[in-house]
Amino acid sequence: MQGFFRDFFGLDLAGYDDLHICRMLHAFVAVSHGRVVQVTEPLLEHCPLVRLLYRPDETGRTDLRDRIAAMTQEKIDTFGHFTARREILREDIAVPYGASEMMMFALRQGILDAAVVVCDGAGTVVTARPEVVQGIGARMNGLFYTSPIPAVIARLEQAGAAVVSPDSAAIDQLAGVRRAAKLGHRRIAVTVNGYRGQGLTAIRDAERRLGLTVTVVVVCTTGASRSRITEIRDEADMAWSCASAGVRELVGARSRVQVSTAIPVFAVTARGVCFLAGYSSTPEVFDGLDPAKQYLIAGNVKGTRVRMGNWEARLAEARLPVRSRNEPRPLTE
Repeated sequence: MQGFFRDFFGLDLAGYDDLHICRMLHAFVAVSHGRVVQVTEPLLEHCPLVRLLYRPDETGRTDLRDRIAAMTQEKIDTFGHFTARREILREDIAVPYGASEMMMFALRQGILDAAVVVCDGAGTVVTARPEVVQGIGARMNGLFYTSPIPAVIARLEQAGAAVVSPDSAAIDQLAGVRRAAKLGHRRIAVTVNGYRGQGLTAIRDAERRLGLTVTVVVVCTTGASRSRITEIRDEADMAWSCASAGVRELVGARSRVQVSTAIPVFAVTARGVCFLAGYSSTPEVFDGLDPAKQYLIAGNVKGTRVRMGNWEARLAEARLPVRSRNEPRPLTE
């Protein structure tokens, strides 16, 4: 396993008994016992979401790796991520068009029975509670590896969630879908890491075999290979473009609806549009969408008023993808 961390992530992590690996600005960040211990070289110099969520650096840091370490540490100190005091429950919106926010609303409105998500310290988690989905997902960057934290697992189980692999905290979304089915859930959303995560075809095969309706939500796509992006285009219902030019081009062109332009979120399928409509307090707007057309939801277009979460926007017909000057820089191929 240590060789894998070194070869794939560029991290030398021998000797850490508590270990969590996430990503920010396309740099891999290793955390142990509540402290950032390593940061790889970042490949992005600008991300509008990072600028939205984190305070400006007033320390004069010039090394971007130092800045990433400080932002990650801020999240650890504020929300308890990667520690026993990790936040588990939340009901407010943290990110305007975040995946956990949309799943929270879909659960509240009965569009979904349960969600299969990933939590640091626990791995794959199945829950039917909207506030647990948001507690886990709010402010969470892409999580690539985690080790078990018994206190986090215990609190999740007390909140009614099922931790799929409590002994190892493994991230296995296919196993999560199967566990959700065993628990009696039929309408399930599952988040999948787009860069290095579960095969989407395997999830679709399980969906058919088990008689489920699975909304496949693909996040953390920065750096995804062309073959992986093709799989996302063909199998995902929702896809977050992050800093991937390929997702914008291949997935965006095939999508029904794009939300936002700086970091586009794509509703690829009719099921994705239904999921997206659950995030709106004006869902009737989505009922009249022509399946042969594409649409953009953003704050700077002229069109039909639509409210998404806490945000006022407009919906208009458009040819997708629609690009922005405020995209992450540089985009990955």
